[in-house]
Amino acid sequence: MKILVTPTSFLKPDNAKAKEMIEAFADEVVYNDLGRPLKGDEVLERLTGVDGYIAGVDYITADVVEKMPGSVKVISRYGAGVDRVDIPACTKKGIAVANTPGANAVAVCELAFGLMLCAARNIPKLHAAVERGEWPRSEGVELCGKTLGIVGLGAIGRNLAKRAIAFGMVVQAYDPYFDDAFAKDNGIRKAGLDEVLRSSDFISLHVPLSDSTRHMISQERIKKMKRGAVIINTARGGLIDETAAAKALQDSRLGGMGLDAFEQEPLTDSPLKGLDRVVLTPHTGAHTGEAVQAMGMMAVENCIAVLKGEECRYVLNKQKGF
Repeated sequence: MKILVTPTSFLKPDNAKAKEMIEAFADEVVYNDLGRPLKGDEVLERLTGVDGYIAGVDYITADVVEKMPGSVKVISRYGAGVDRVDIPACTKKGIAVANTPGANAVAVCELAFGLMLCAARNIPKLHAAVERGEWPRSEGVELCGKTLGIVGLGAIGRNLAKRAIAFGMVVQAYDPYFDDAFAKDNGIRKAGLDEVLRSSDFISLHVPLSDSTRHMISQERIKKMKRGAVIINTARGGLIDETAAAKALQDSRLGGMGLDAFEQEPLTDSPLKGLDRVVLTPHTGAHTGEAVQAMGMMAVENCIAVLKGEECRYVLNKQKGF
């Protein structure tokens, strides 16, 4: 067996057990030598003779899948998001696609909550000012008593809801597959997407990127939000029209943003840079020791299960043969 492993954080000490497991299973393991997500030919060049592919946030498009060698039987995503994997193309080619749902839920939700606090109190800018020897006064807003709108009540959204409730926030949520039992047990109001966006003080996005969700936070929807609303995005950058959001911040229509995902990554140039009450982090939501370890183990276990012909509950395109 030959395995390709591309997540840039897989070789961290937290993944020592997962690394040991995959190396004990495989005859050969090839690691990402570029230190960044792979694209196109960079993926294909490393797949010769590969049976299993443990993938980071590489760009696994239909063209790439079609050119993959027939030896590839599984793509095991190191993470929950699969928007960069063309699943229909994989299914057509007979390649199983698995992910690690819930493995990083606590890590991402805690960063989302931290971004809310930072945007509400302008913490990064105040810290920088004090470091410069300044002593500014800045009026923020409290989370207690405010309404948090969660778009996507999956594992991350549910964890965030619990923490927001503990802070005294009112929580409402939209999800096309709404968890009514969880909402009832935790006092979460069910609402449509536009209602959540219109009536929330803070809005946190936890949905995958697809044709239907791309720029779901559009100029028109921003205009309908509460004046001073704060948007948090720890999911995918393409969910927000960043140009429209920047203008709304400059016009004081939006009260702030906390962003861990961007339309182009790494972020080099953006209209959001330098704006007050905008907190930017480098897509680091899943990067805690605990989450890295959980994702590594799940990704390896998924890959091995498929290659051994065993049941893998996290395969997303189940069909005869895997």
